[in-house]
Parts: sequence; C-alpha cells; structure tokens
Amino acid sequence: MKIAVTYENGNIFQHFGHTEQFKVYDIADGKVAEAKVISTEGSGHGALAILLSDLNIDTLICGGIGAGAQNALAEAGISLYGGVTGSADDAVNALLAGNLAYNPNVRCSHHDHHGEGHQCGEHKHGCQGNA
Repeated sequence: MKIAVTYENGNIFQHFGHTEQFKVYDIADGKVAEAKVISTEGSGHGALAILLSDLNIDTLICGGIGAGAQNALAEAGISLYGGVTGSADDAVNALLAGNLAYNPNVRCSHHDHHGEGHQCGEHKHGCQGNA
C-alpha cells in the first residue's frame, strides 16, 4: 500500500490543487516502511491525480479538494480522505490504526462560486472541507 499526503512543513497542506509537495508513505505489515517527500514539479489539479497514479498511490490524505480533482482521483482508483488537518505523520498513523478523523463530503467549495485568480485563504470559507 502507498499513501500520499499533501504536504508543507510537516503538516497536511490544505489545498490539493496548489500543493507543491506530497509526502509518500510505503506501508508494509500495517506500518510505515519508508517515507519520502516528493515535488509536484508545478503540476496542478487534474495533473496531480495522474502524478499520484503514476506513483502507484492507493490512498490520498488532504485538506480541501475540489470536485474535479475528486473525480480524477476516483477515476484513478485512489481512495480519498479529505478535510484532514495537522501533522502528516500523525494522520497516516491514525489511518493505519483505523481512527483517522476525516470529512467524506469534503470539497473546496470556493471553486463553485468564486471567480478566477484567487488563492486559498483569500476567502472566508477556506479549504477546510466545510461546505
């Protein structure tokens, strides 16, 4: 099993489409066998799903994520645990222990009602998985 987490400074980055790094965890016997940080090399939104698929990722943990990216992940067969905050390592350990708190209805809702050109955090709704 391989898990990817949107990553910034040890924590889960809160906007999937703008993440510059993933921390990728190789899981063996229910534990982290290896972990490494990889660059997205400027890929965004839908291209990130392709990147994750090419890395043979089974599962993604992230903060906010738009519907288009969710669809791309589903098409790639990648399980999504969104609306997660805090430490990337803690989230992976919680997932492995079966007690990760996540939002199954997560979405970065500003994609639905704001114009182009804004960055996550510039609006009051944020990308925390709250619709």
